[in-house]
Amino acid sequence: MVPEINYWAVLVATASSMVVGAIWYARGVMGERWARLAGVDLEHPTRGPLWPMITTVLVSFVTAWVLAGAATIAWHFYEGSYFWASVVTSVTLWAGFTAARFITHDAFEGRSTRLTTLNIAHELVTVVVMALIIGAWPPAGL
Repeated sequence: MVPEINYWAVLVATASSMVVGAIWYARGVMGERWARLAGVDLEHPTRGPLWPMITTVLVSFVTAWVLAGAATIAWHFYEGSYFWASVVTSVTLWAGFTAARFITHDAFEGRSTRLTTLNIAHELVTVVVMALIIGAWPPAGL
């Protein structure tokens, strides 16, 4: 069985990740701090933004699609509010997969705890915003 998914919500959630990223990594927000911690020279980038942005759109779509499906499965299992099923599912998946994997890889790569915290916080905000959109716009018939 394939869970019901509102693909319009998935597309808007995908776009929201770009908006969150643009705000999060703006120089006046977290951009300069991230660049310093990650060793990225904002004045002389090593590559253009086209391929990273295309990649981000594709993986953000996959993330939103999986979140929408997982939220629907969670809602069917627990019932109650589709909105809260989406939000709780996003935080659970973030903690169990995204944050846990970032922490593990960054520990072995010797990355700064501050960089790890900054990156996983960005991911949390991204998936919660996606969940708010998906949860507020459930599939037809639910």
